Amino acid sequence: MRKHRTKEETIKASAHLEERSSPGPLAAICVGYFMVILDTMVVNVALPDLSRSLHAGTTELQWIVDAYGLVFAALLLSTGALGDRRGSKSIYQTGMAIFILASLASGFAPTAAFLVIARCIQGAGAALAVPSSLSLLQAAYPDTATRRKAFGIWGAVAGIAAGAGPIVGGALVSGLGWRSVFFLNAPIGVLGLFLAARWLPSTPRRGHGLDPTGQISMVICLAGLTIALIEVGSMGLDSPLVAGSLTAFVLGGVTFVIAEHRVANPMLPMSLFASTTFSSANIVGLLINLGFYGELFVMSLYLQQVRGLSPLLAGAALAPELAMAVIGSTISGRVMARLEPRIPMLFGLGLGGAGLTSLIVVSAHSPYQLLIPGLIATGLGMSLVMPAATAAVMEEAPPEHSGLASGALNAARQVGGVIGVALLGSFVANRATFLVGLRAGMLVAGGVFLLAAAVTVVFVERT
Repeated sequence: MRKHRTKEETIKASAHLEERSSPGPLAAICVGYFMVILDTMVVNVALPDLSRSLHAGTTELQWIVDAYGLVFAALLLSTGALGDRRGSKSIYQTGMAIFILASLASGFAPTAAFLVIARCIQGAGAALAVPSSLSLLQAAYPDTATRRKAFGIWGAVAGIAAGAGPIVGGALVSGLGWRSVFFLNAPIGVLGLFLAARWLPSTPRRGHGLDPTGQISMVICLAGLTIALIEVGSMGLDSPLVAGSLTAFVLGGVTFVIAEHRVANPMLPMSLFASTTFSSANIVGLLINLGFYGELFVMSLYLQQVRGLSPLLAGAALAPELAMAVIGSTISGRVMARLEPRIPMLFGLGLGGAGLTSLIVVSAHSPYQLLIPGLIATGLGMSLVMPAATAAVMEEAPPEHSGLASGALNAARQVGGVIGVALLGSFVANRATFLVGLRAGMLVAGGVFLLAAAVTVVFVERT
């Protein structure tokens, strides 16, 4: 056995190490992920201008916003499995291309109905790209410490995009009109595709068989739940659409579980849930999005409807949460590189729960300074938890199911966000009791963060 490497071998090894730790793959993925998350937030501030331009009523506006999230949530598991089967890089690039084209179609939409269809296609593109992005991160950074730092930065990008959405949207609508919020995606997406072609690694195709029963039943389950949550506030539980959607949710879920136990190649192997860390980290992902996105929705309404701020100023008022997203996610990545995901999860959940609960003090004339500590704690807590929970899920899943694990986590988070907006939004539906509902909503949001902390203490294993 040789004790020393030749000079050529040393150069090759150094080049290989440099390639594997390059920031290029992370940059490529973060550009695409920023675009996808930004689009979930930026459209809201464009609604009044869009309504006047397309003569859209309230119901049409609701579907313009929710069509994206509906398709995004319903397809995540299927597209995660598709990425494992066909190769994550090609699926990611396909999703990005679809998203760009659908964004251009949205910007040119002549009617509200056309825009709803384009938004559905956007959601499909996002569902293809997001699960594959985490699989590609895992493949690009095999070293655990480096990978956890990458997850931290990935999480920071999500927080920046979510927080920047109202500000960017307000500025674009004020200067260029509502169509600009969709056209913005084109240059960002083209840059992301260029970086993806240059930097993203190719991943092996896994030999999973097709599971059409599982895929269709899961789409029906998630779509039924999402539609019911969207429509129950305006139509009530006795509405045929809501009742039918809830029935589809239950039947789809039962069919999915039965199918996954019986088929030879299940889309979501139940064996993954034998890991308490995998199962509980997915639950944490659902709960934190429920609290965070519910709070963000309600506080946006509070700032505009109660305090009378413009969309741009309301977005700026929420900036402390954006700032903390950068700081917290960076800290989370560094802590995980040295310790384990469990620690930033627990600290972030406790801090976020305290921050959300503190917002119950708001009134119609509260000094803005009174809100800042709660907003800072909420943003910092959320940004500590999200990358840590992501790392916990991805590290528990075997490599051949990395896309599927990512799809499961992102589906849980997306459904959590839909529940949060629907639930907390219902508390403030009555303008006469808005502040009472807001305080109740903040208690619920803080409570689910603390519930997630309890789940983490009991079920997320130490590493």
